[in-house]
This record gives sequence, C-alpha cells and structure tokens, in this order.
Amino acid sequence: MNRRQFIAAAAAGAGMLRAKERKNAIGRNRISAISDEIASSPAEAIAFTKKFGMEWLELRNVPGAKQSYFYMTTEELKPAAKEFADNGIKISFLNTSLLKFGLPGTELVSRRGKETPEAQAKREARQQVEFDKRMDNLHKCITAAHVLGTDRVRVFTFLRVDEPQKLFPRIAEVLDPMCKVAQQEGVRLLIENEPACNIGDCAELAAMFKVLPSKVLGANWDALNGAQLENPFPDGYRLLPKDKIWNVQIKGKSVLDAPQHLDWISIIKSLEQDGYTGELGLETHYFDGTNIEKSHLSMAEIMKLVA
Repeated sequence: MNRRQFIAAAAAGAGMLRAKERKNAIGRNRISAISDEIASSPAEAIAFTKKFGMEWLELRNVPGAKQSYFYMTTEELKPAAKEFADNGIKISFLNTSLLKFGLPGTELVSRRGKETPEAQAKREARQQVEFDKRMDNLHKCITAAHVLGTDRVRVFTFLRVDEPQKLFPRIAEVLDPMCKVAQQEGVRLLIENEPACNIGDCAELAAMFKVLPSKVLGANWDALNGAQLENPFPDGYRLLPKDKIWNVQIKGKSVLDAPQHLDWISIIKSLEQDGYTGELGLETHYFDGTNIEKSHLSMAEIMKLVA
C-alpha cells in the first residue's frame, strides 16, 4: 500500500467512525421527560416540550390529576393520545407502578419496627389484593401502551427485603408469565433500579437478567437511584449488559446539585459508544415545592449536555 492509498484508507475509516458516532449521537431529538414532573396540566407539559424543542414524553400520572395514564381505559386515553400526536409528541416510556408493593410472605426492610400488628395486617391484605390482580393490571398497562404508541412499560421487583438476591428466583417466577404476555403483545418490560425495591442497583439488575434471560425484559436505568447502593458510573454502569438498557432516566438533582451531581457528559458518551438507541428522560424529583421550576432549569442543563 502506497502513501496515497494509506491516507485514503485512513480517511475512509475515520469517515465510518464519524458516521457511526452520528448514528448513535444523543441529541435534542432523544430527550424526554416525565410529564407530571414538569407541569401541572397536560397542556403545560406540551408547552414544556415546545419550549425545549423536544419530541418525546414519558407518562406516569396525568399532570395535576390523581389519575394514572397506565390504568385509564382506551376511550379515556384516545383524546390524550391524539393531543400528543397533534403536537408532534411521541411517548417514549410508560412509567407504571407494576409490582411496587411487598411480595406476600416477605418482611420489608422499610416497615420493620414501624407498624402496629393491626397496620401490618391491613398492609399485607392490600399487598395480597395487588398481587392477585397483577396479571389484570399488566393487561391494562399493555392496553394503555398500545393506545399511546409505546412498547416500553416499567415494572418493579417488590419492596425490598434484607437479602434481595435470595428472593430473585421467586421474583423471576412472578415475572416470567408477565414477560410471556408482554412478548405476545409486542411490548417490553423494563425493570427500574429502585433502592426501595429488591433491584436497586446495576449489580442487582445484571443478576436478575441472568436468572430470567427473557428477550422482553430489560432495564430502565436511573443512575442516581443506584447511588444509595453503588457508585453508579463508571462502576455500576460497567456491570450492566448494554443491550439490556432500554430507557435512561436523569434525576434533576444529578444535573443541578453538587452533592448529587453525576458526570453526564461521560455517561452520555459511554451510552453512545455502547450503541444505546433509546431516550434520556428527565425525572425532576424535587419535593420542596420547586419541582416545576427545577424541571425548567434541569432541562436547560440537559440540552446543554447534548448540544
């Protein structure tokens, strides 16, 4: 190979690398947000997306209302779905509360020593009711996902016990039939790492995927959630099977507050290099009455990160 051929080959290789980087680039067009965190009404949530040039929203509860999108009927959802579509907004992820309760027969870390026998009995009865209707609730959530045009549905792993990994086989027994239904319906179930639940960090996510290697079971990775149990990046992130990361959530505090700040520039770069193709969704999560204000500040910072 002569010098001219070598330079041409090097240039071609660099061009292919740049094309790959462009293909995986996380830009404004891949930023989302949970609508009830950023606004007090659906109209305000839509206005928020227009302000920041966004194309996506994540849905959980109707902003300003005590109603969950994921349990609404088809007829209730159709006007909302149309309003989003008419405003050029797609739904990236449905944040359901599936399995976010105590697994019957387990002792919860969060309740130990804090309940009277009567309160415990009432809670356990409620948990049993939720457990018994889990498949009916799954079908409701899948129906909502279809109407809203998303194939990603959040699921949890029951409230946390003392030694969570010992419970993983039982959790897998519960999740397996749910995964089979999801696969039949063309949706994916995303476990969120939530420290109040039995899967709280990346190590626990990775372990569960080994116990239940379903094609439709992946991760909604919330980096700051895991910070209570691990160093989320780079240590925690390194443990995650990258092909299982199907949604990423950014807490407002992780871009605004120094004590909880995460290196999102490096995280985004790693996601791009590892072929992540999903969205990044803002979950502002301030509980001091400033959530909407902080949503605007957080999103402004996120847009700088991906500019």
